[in-house]
Amino acid sequence: MKYYLLIAVVFLYSCKPKYDAQVIVDKSIENTGLYKVRNAKISFNFRNKKYTANRNNGVFTLTRSFYKDSIFLEDELTNSGFQRKTNGTVISLSDKEINQLSNAVNSVHYFSILPYGLNDPAVKKELLGTVVIKGKSYYKIKVTFAKEGGGDDHDDVFLYWFAEDTFKLEYLAYQYHTNGGGIRFRDVKKEHINNGIRLVDYNNYKPKNNDVDFLSIDRLYEDEKLVKLSEIILTDIKIVE
Repeated sequence: MKYYLLIAVVFLYSCKPKYDAQVIVDKSIENTGLYKVRNAKISFNFRNKKYTANRNNGVFTLTRSFYKDSIFLEDELTNSGFQRKTNGTVISLSDKEINQLSNAVNSVHYFSILPYGLNDPAVKKELLGTVVIKGKSYYKIKVTFAKEGGGDDHDDVFLYWFAEDTFKLEYLAYQYHTNGGGIRFRDVKKEHINNGIRLVDYNNYKPKNNDVDFLSIDRLYEDEKLVKLSEIILTDIKIVE
């Protein structure tokens, strides 16, 4: 009996992930060059809008610009706040408009450099273990946010899957509560390596209904029970350190 117990203990220990969530995220950021983002200028196009990000040791300027009905719109989010220009002139906005537009700009920039943002102070990371998706092993990490500093969507829940061999982020999912709520799942469609920094395009999916176990969304993906909604494609990527 003691012999079998010893085997069981050794087996359980061998299945325990080698790293914790923090180390996995740090290794992913390091291995994909995203540590350089802290002091870099990044620009890209996404869905007929141009995005630029200037970061310098925590000081940032995130922009979005595009034409709408022959009017040139420029949105700018900085450490100091948000402003919108129409044809070069700053316009007055309500608090609600500022909040909505700020979130829209920040969201695209945030997703474009994942997992870089997962070391923000409000982020709480939990390693759920290792899973196999399509024959490959991944670290599965759950992310929630503290109310203090977590933004308007602090109650959203994210899942990230990092390849066990390379630490690259290859899948992500999130459960959100705004506009009626929902669940999204993304897999990497294509990766772009620019100046040693990895940015990626995604396929974007949703479950056939929201009455599913969010923490098991990877099983639905593997069983092909998700519906493809769209593609997240970045073009004309430029990165200057």
